[in-house]
Amino acid sequence: MSARVRHGTIAPVTRKTTEAQHLQDLARLRRVRDRIDREYAQPLDVEALARGVDMSGGHLSRQFKLAYGESPYAYLMTRRIERAMALLRRGDLSVTEACFAVGCGSLGTFSTRFTELVGMSPGAYRRQAAQATRGMPSCIARQVTRPIRNQEAPAPGHDLA
Repeated sequence: MSARVRHGTIAPVTRKTTEAQHLQDLARLRRVRDRIDREYAQPLDVEALARGVDMSGGHLSRQFKLAYGESPYAYLMTRRIERAMALLRRGDLSVTEACFAVGCGSLGTFSTRFTELVGMSPGAYRRQAAQATRGMPSCIARQVTRPIRNQEAPAPGHDLA
């Protein structure tokens, strides 16, 4: 049990103090998540994100995963894949162009993560999604084609139409 020294005696840390710290940590985690949402196309790493909220990289990773169910890196890649899906649906960018436009530096990593989240390769998605969402308002297309997190993608052969 944590304790504080007060006037020569040891007093237990109150529940109120730990709750206040927890709320502060959650606010910092929200700032990290918001930064990822805004700056997904920029080079971001856990250490840089952690410095921005005065946490260590390890502590940020552990707390972020507890709060949001995935690591900051996995959350960042999900944001990048979601944006890449929108770019690929338009049909005017190649897979490589979409990969670099969303901030991924490796086409291989991008393709692997895309396939894990979406259930098909970026090229196959580009071909199918361009047809399936033609004429659909973009706000509806985003909801229909949003990736499923944590490797819950449908089995290969999934058809968007």
